[in-house]
Amino acid sequence: MPDALKKRFRFRMISPVYPAFNIYSNVASWTTSLGPVHVATAANKMAQWDAEMIDENNLRRYGPRSKEGGADHEFLQRQRPADVVGFYGGLTSTIPRVYKLAHFYKSKGVVTVAGGQHFVGDNIMDALSHGIDYIVIGEGEETVQELLEAIQGKRDRAQVKGIAYLKDGKLILTAAKDPLQDFDKLPLPDFSLVRYARIKVYPVERIRGCGMDCEFCTVKGNPRAAGPERLLEQIRLLVETRDARHFFIVDDLFGQHRTETVQLCYELKDYQRRIGKRLDFTAQIRLDKAKDPELLLAMRQAGINMVCIGFESPIAEELKAMNKLINPEQILSFTKIFRKFGFLVHGMFIFGYPLKEGASFSMTAKERVKRYRTFIRKARIDTIQILMPVPLPGTQLSARLKRQGRIYDLAEVGWEYYDGNFPVFEPDAPLTAEEMQASRRAIMGSFYRFRCLFKIGLNILLFPGLVFFLGNINLGWRTWYRNWRNDLVRFMGWIVIKEWNLNYQKDRFFEKLQSAKGQTGR
Repeated sequence: MPDALKKRFRFRMISPVYPAFNIYSNVASWTTSLGPVHVATAANKMAQWDAEMIDENNLRRYGPRSKEGGADHEFLQRQRPADVVGFYGGLTSTIPRVYKLAHFYKSKGVVTVAGGQHFVGDNIMDALSHGIDYIVIGEGEETVQELLEAIQGKRDRAQVKGIAYLKDGKLILTAAKDPLQDFDKLPLPDFSLVRYARIKVYPVERIRGCGMDCEFCTVKGNPRAAGPERLLEQIRLLVETRDARHFFIVDDLFGQHRTETVQLCYELKDYQRRIGKRLDFTAQIRLDKAKDPELLLAMRQAGINMVCIGFESPIAEELKAMNKLINPEQILSFTKIFRKFGFLVHGMFIFGYPLKEGASFSMTAKERVKRYRTFIRKARIDTIQILMPVPLPGTQLSARLKRQGRIYDLAEVGWEYYDGNFPVFEPDAPLTAEEMQASRRAIMGSFYRFRCLFKIGLNILLFPGLVFFLGNINLGWRTWYRNWRNDLVRFMGWIVIKEWNLNYQKDRFFEKLQSAKGQTGR
């Protein structure tokens, strides 16, 4: 417990580093996670408390680094001793790092707290036995303030809703806390609390929750929205105090609460016109929003240039297993509309999704790869992300695969592999785990290629050709820029994949996998 006689206390929120061979480490180095910033901001508003956030994936501004990756917490604790440390457990693959840091801070007499999507069911007790004193269940902005008061001795911890802890070795779960409804009472996220980070793309949000009920997803429940004014104020604050230009709207589905979303887009358009600056936004959206041309036009006018879309699969049977009410032909048609409106389209796929009991569908790895490549070419997607299914804790997919005895033994294939880049369960026949891994790499490898380097040079040579678009210079620029940008991104993607492959070869994953397969009995 913190010394009650101290005048001020320090709360340190930590977003743990990804596993060393995660291919998304490069992207994470110029942004940060929004949830931990919200929690640190709430703690920083309390009397007697100073808060900071350490994003171990973004330490580019004088960040103290450890030899093993991530921050040097020994140095941090000497320089600015923390009384309470919070850990972001939103990504299952980072949990081994969370546990390691928790043990370190516990050895220093620090109170440890963790929260995030990973901590459900048996994982709560598992965390409490790995150096975590308290688990926050659900949203943390209000809970962290009440919990810090309890740690100070100002209130009874048993009365703090939405937490779990051990008392005399027994698990205590307090009363559940209702999801937040009034977001306007929360302070705006304070990115100045993120020490050492150099942020280029700022995460912002307006809506939490998603009612689509996908089997593999942890985000459930009816969407809860703040007013458009709150998101606009977040953006204004970042533009005017941090010279921000690039934003990622982290809402699971942009376009929910449609009327207010359109209003927000018009207000963003007016704001940019008033300040004389063009801002750049990326948003996640559903394919069927292609049927709403007014929304798409408003989005483009607001500066939303890229949309991230969960295509999931070009195979109809897999889409049905995921509870996706769409077919491949509709996907192609809707994608064409997004491109027509000028959006850059980032397509997200899940390769080798396991079908539900009773399904008779069967397809070889070779045919699946062929289907994916053909579909991606026809859809003319600008960038792609191919992941393997991950039975994340608390999802319907995890429950189904556990019931079928198909998830590999965690003692052999640990949480660090739960990032979509590794097979962690026995796939549907005739696929094998090795084929699923190789197929994913083959699709990504045929898209992100070295030869795009030469196409970048060719596009530069073609730049003077814009003179032929003098009648519609905007169209000419968009066409040229899209080709140049995509070739640049694809070449850079080739570099990232090459580095990932080198690190992957050093790992003993398939040796672990062979041992883990024996544990499934398949």
